[in-house]
Amino acid sequence: MRTVVLYGREGCCLCDEAREILQRVRCKRPFRFQERDIDEHEALQRAYLERIPVVTIDGVEAFELFVDEHELEQRLG
Repeated sequence: MRTVVLYGREGCCLCDEAREILQRVRCKRPFRFQERDIDEHEALQRAYLERIPVVTIDGVEAFELFVDEHELEQRLG
């Protein structure tokens, strides 16, 4: 099963939108879903602060700022 990780932070409206899209797609194409709050780790904050939300699929960056629902479905196969 594929693993999708959402890197974001509390209070981020783009992160909320990305989460909604991920949950919708997850109903059709199941995957493990994890969230990482970039404010909990300085290294994550340095890496992602200006780009959140960032979504990875199996450890590979797939989206930043916005998640394209159709493309996500395709990438998940």
